[in-house]
Amino acid sequence: MKDFLSRVMALLAGDPQADRAVPPTGFTARLTLFTSAAMAFLAVFALALSLATGRLANRWAAELAQTSTLRISAPADQMEAQTRAAMAVLETTPGVAQARPLTADEQRALLAPWFGPDLPVETLPIPQLIEIIEDGNGYDATGLRARLQAEVPGAVLDDHTRWREPLVAAAGRLRTLGFVAILLIAASTGAMITLAANAALAANAQVIRVMRLVGARDIYIARAFVRRFTMRALLGATVGMIAGIFAVLLLPRADVAGGFLTGLGFQGWHWLWPLVIPPLAAIVAFFATRAAALRTLREQS
Repeated sequence: MKDFLSRVMALLAGDPQADRAVPPTGFTARLTLFTSAAMAFLAVFALALSLATGRLANRWAAELAQTSTLRISAPADQMEAQTRAAMAVLETTPGVAQARPLTADEQRALLAPWFGPDLPVETLPIPQLIEIIEDGNGYDATGLRARLQAEVPGAVLDDHTRWREPLVAAAGRLRTLGFVAILLIAASTGAMITLAANAALAANAQVIRVMRLVGARDIYIARAFVRRFTMRALLGATVGMIAGIFAVLLLPRADVAGGFLTGLGFQGWHWLWPLVIPPLAAIVAFFATRAAALRTLREQS
């Protein structure tokens, strides 16, 4: 650990003589700073997407797993009797914490997105819906269906399994996509920094040749490139991370809009995750520049 810390301190301190081999400004500096900042900005959003979809999947699973819907389709003169019979079955079913028929206003609100708010529910042959809330242990869906089939012929039980599983699976895929995007961002950052380091090495071939003539070793020269590009990547990624956090703060809050794509920001201690992006960018730049510098120096020797 002490050796590692000493290397880190040496990297931060640098060597003024070796630093002369790396141009302090110019195209490679701007390319490294811009690439690191842009990729860190995108990484903040990819991270926010991954974490938000994870929360979304958990919320969907929790909400849909504890609720079910009983749909009763019957002639108008039998609807009330079958509803009472279904309620009697549900009230005696272990695992059912609460059951209640939806009112006409509640059913109108459910259909409003498709048919508008003025739908005359009372005059239409719309099935009666009963909301079922399970307790912690849940109920036996197969046994409940058998009882309903015998006592309430017009009742159909929907335990939301066919709705819950695709939604949770979709949220899980979005979360995986976010992490894949972060890996692609890291790979793209390494590729761009490698190109910038190769350009800097080629532009300073004459200076490197002179340093070799006075006894400088390749590892000594490469260390200067590694330090300069690592610090540039760290600076650019920090700026991009800060810009990304401010952009995330501008996204709609979940408690304001309440829609599907709201609440995509960070919550709680998840706000600490963006702080990992600049050090990771510096690590990527360190290894990418080191490999590029040593390879190019071997080819120039």
